[in-house]
Amino acid sequence: MKREQVSFGFYLSFVLILVLGIVPVMMAAVPSPIIGNWEGTLDPGAQPKKRVVVHIIAAQDGSLSGTIDYPDENASGALITAITYKESALHFESSSGQVSYDGTMNKAASEIAGTWKQGAAGLSLTLKKSP
Repeated sequence: MKREQVSFGFYLSFVLILVLGIVPVMMAAVPSPIIGNWEGTLDPGAQPKKRVVVHIIAAQDGSLSGTIDYPDENASGALITAITYKESALHFESSSGQVSYDGTMNKAASEIAGTWKQGAAGLSLTLKKSP
């Protein structure tokens, strides 16, 4: 009887160590759907349309950062100075041009519909995930 208890305890300990060691690794391996490149076009009406490309990356600690490109203006790498993503809601700001964006990701994680603000003016902007 004592030998069976030791064996059971040993196996239970082994299984717990294995599960507790693997589960966090598996959870960490699932990337956030916000990570990647997102493209959209601003349509300010009387002015020419302007393409926007937003690049979002995650550090090892999970914190987000990114940059914004404006291909039609040959401008790239505008630093995103603040960014949050929680439960499909994205918010970011860039001090370059006093830009902010608030949007909501669709269930397929392929589009973010929201409002792009530059100064006081707000424009609708849908960002689509690009390869």
